[in-house]
Order: sequence, then C-alpha cells, then structure tokens
Amino acid sequence: MAAVTRMVVIGGNATGMAAASQARRLKGPDELEIVVAERGDVTSYSSCGIPYWIAGDVTGEAALVVRTPQQHRERGIDVRTGTEAVALDAEARRVCLRPTGEPGTAGEWLPYDHLVLATGARPTRPPLPGIDAPGVHGVQTLDDGRALLHALERAETGAPGGARRRAVVVGAGYIGVEMSEALVRRGYQVTVLDQSEQPMTTLDPDMGALVHEAMDAMGIDTRTGTAVTAIHTDADGHVRAVATDDAEFPAEIVILGLGVQPETTLARDAGLPLGESGGLLTDQALRVRGHETLWAGGDCVEVLDLVGGRNQHIALGTHANKHGQIIGTNIGGDYATFPGVVGTAVSKVCDLEIARTGLLERQAAALGLRYVTVTVESTSRAGYYPGAAPMHVKMIAEHRTGRLLGTQIVGREGAGKRVDIAAVALTARMTVEQLIALDLGYAPPFSPVWDPVLAAARKAVKAVREASED
Repeated sequence: MAAVTRMVVIGGNATGMAAASQARRLKGPDELEIVVAERGDVTSYSSCGIPYWIAGDVTGEAALVVRTPQQHRERGIDVRTGTEAVALDAEARRVCLRPTGEPGTAGEWLPYDHLVLATGARPTRPPLPGIDAPGVHGVQTLDDGRALLHALERAETGAPGGARRRAVVVGAGYIGVEMSEALVRRGYQVTVLDQSEQPMTTLDPDMGALVHEAMDAMGIDTRTGTAVTAIHTDADGHVRAVATDDAEFPAEIVILGLGVQPETTLARDAGLPLGESGGLLTDQALRVRGHETLWAGGDCVEVLDLVGGRNQHIALGTHANKHGQIIGTNIGGDYATFPGVVGTAVSKVCDLEIARTGLLERQAAALGLRYVTVTVESTSRAGYYPGAAPMHVKMIAEHRTGRLLGTQIVGREGAGKRVDIAAVALTARMTVEQLIALDLGYAPPFSPVWDPVLAAARKAVKAVREASED
C-alpha cells in the first residue's frame, strides 16, 4: 500500500482553503493528508465584504464566512485555527507551527510532501506618532471588521442626541473610498486624506478628479496632496484628531486605507525568491521558483501582467481563489496553470462606480510605449430612457498598431461592470478597431446604440489614425 502524502497549507482563507478543498476533491484521506494552519479563528471568508458589513448591507459576520473550520474538518481537512507558521526548512521539507501570538511556546516541526504558502497580505501601517492608539483601525481581516464595528457602536451609543460623529479615512484607494461610504451611511462626518494628486491612484489623475468631484458632492471632505504627520490622542490615549503639515482634523474614529504589502516574512527568512514588490515568484503552475514541493498563491505572490509583460503585486480575491484551485488541482494529480492578469478592478463609493483594466498612462510610458488616449462622456442607457446615468470612459491604445492598452470607467449605475468588455479585449490582445466590431447586446434600457465602451473605441480608432499620419 502506497504511503499517504501530506499537504500542509499556511493560511486558511481564499487561496489556502481553495487549494485544500480542490486537492481533497481529487484525492481522498487514504491518499492525501491535508493540514491547514490558520492564525485566526475563522476560515474561507470574504475580506472584500467587510466595508459592506460595516455599512449595514451585510447583516452579520456569519454572512461573510463561506465555510467554517468545522465544515472543512467534516470534509477531511485538518484545520488548525489559532496556529501560525514561524519557520520553514525547505531543504528538509518541514515547517514549524505554534499557537498564534505565543513566542515563548516551543513550536512543532511538521514534515510535508507539499507546502502551500497562502499567507496573504498585511496592511501598510506607517510609523506615525499615535498610529497604534485606540480608535485607529485597519480593515483587513474579520477580526479587524469586528473590532471596528464594536468601536463604532460604542461611539454611536455615547454620542449626544443629534450630534454627528467624525471620522478620518487615511488613504483614498479601494478600501479608503469604500470605508468612506460605509461611515457616511452610518451618519459620520467623513474626511478623506490622501497624499496623491487625486483619489484612486489606480486611475489616471484626470479620471481620479471625477471621483474627487463626486465624493465632495456626497459630503465627503476629500483632501488630496495631503500627507498625514501624526495621530493625536486625548488624555485617555484615545484618538482625537489626525494631523497634517498645516491642519488638524478632529476624529473619534480613524480608518487606515493605505493599501497592503505581500506577507512573505516566512518565505524571506527561508530564502525563497521574491520579486520587486516583495511578493513570492512562482511559475505558471504556481510552484515557487526552484522548489518542486513548494506552492504559493493569492496576495503573497506576484503575478504576470499580460499587457505590460511584467510581474506585479495585485491583491484581489478573484485571483486568490483561482490560485487555490490551480494549486489544489496540481497537488491532486491533475494539471492547471495561471497565465496572468490584465489588472481589472471595480469599486464604488455611494452611487459612483469606478473601474479600470490594463495600463494607466504612467505605466504605458514607463514601458516605453507610444500611445494615444481618448475620453468619452456617455450614458448607461439610451439618453431618452428613464434612469439614464452619466458615464465617462477613458481608453488608451498603442500608437500605430491600435492595440488596446487600458480602459478606465467612472459613472453611475451600470458603469462598473462594463469594464469586463475591455478586460476580455485586453486578454485577447485586440485592437480598438476590432473592439468596435464586437456584437454587444443592445436595447434602450441597457445601453445607447453605441455602448460607451464601443464609443470610446470608435474615438480611439480615429486618434490612432490621426497619430499615424503625423
């Protein structure tokens, strides 16, 4: 009888549990033992849903949990919550596990045949005075969401009748704008501080300016080009204000939305290969480069940008789940690969939808590409149909060839998911002229005769032709 193979997974969220579950589908316990070490007390949950839980759209924490540790155990996966990996010996194929947050406890060295690193990402937390004060919150895990919700409820209970509580959000990226909406909907007076030229640096500044304008119109005081210098506290040590070089913004609650970095401390200490952003480097099967029995996926790895041809770090649940499926398939004896991404993302703040895919202007320029850009203003439906909402679409195309390089969309209902048209076109390496020929669905309740994305492509074709004549 063949020996049982052991698969050890570090991290019990999207990538880790998807890998474990897929491997279990392909191999039973008599062939494959699966051990998962998870630092926290929950598994398989949606971090992306936390802002909507805070806003009240999601009724409770349990709604964000896809499968509990016990449910995984019932499927033949040994899930060990409250357990962290503190050392890795890749040559000896063993990993040291110990109870989370107990540095004085001796760890257990667990041998493995396959090790999956699904350690995720850690929030960026600059070393500012007061950054660790009570009332300052990150939003990365369910524990973070739980702590923030309790803090908000305590603050709201203690507020004088009719008084508006004040909150400051530091950072105007995806988490920043989503949390600003959540706080506005809870009745807070919200200030967003960001040191960039415009909010949403995942957009070009001209498109970010549209977001800025819309946020201000929603009553969100959005200050760009503003760096935070300190967080001030009261006599009890609780946050009372956020300071910049020339102003102070009162706040009972501060949210940090400064992005994330790949959590690769364990990998770095073990001498595994890391990219420019600090993410693990893998092959297309998601094996760690140079290590046949090590696998990695999700927010701790770098992925290939199919448009720019470079590796980059993109922390998204869509990629994380796909990575887990691919890793589990390969460990389970089948075969799968992850070719790369085109950089698609969508978000919203109140009723404003924000989307992008492909390259920004600065990214295209950094790659040495010559390009043209166009922007069109259109509507989500036929202009005469009730509910038609404005939408701006920006398109970037390569000079002469007309290859689509990127698309950004800012608009109201019906705007965000239109970016998927451009994402497919980028993956297929289509030109803007080919994009025009797509047979998209049309009816007045859904789109103008010329869908806004196709209208932008049409204008881009003209710009490419004019640029080629110069």
